[in-house]
Amino acid sequence: MRLKEIRKERGISQLRLAMDLHMNQNSISRYENGEREADYATLIKFADYFDVSVDYLLERTDDPRMNR
Repeated sequence: MRLKEIRKERGISQLRLAMDLHMNQNSISRYENGEREADYATLIKFADYFDVSVDYLLERTDDPRMNR
């Protein structure tokens, strides 16, 4: 998943992302490191937050707007 890449590109800390999405920073870290897989609702939250498609987050496309 591209979560870490997108977050860093946008200059957003794990803590800021967690606070904005009402999540735990530990969860963000685990998603980024592949220790945990995001469910559909969480994937949609990430995609909406970064204004990209779920397919882009999941590295199914290199076009961030595809299928939006």
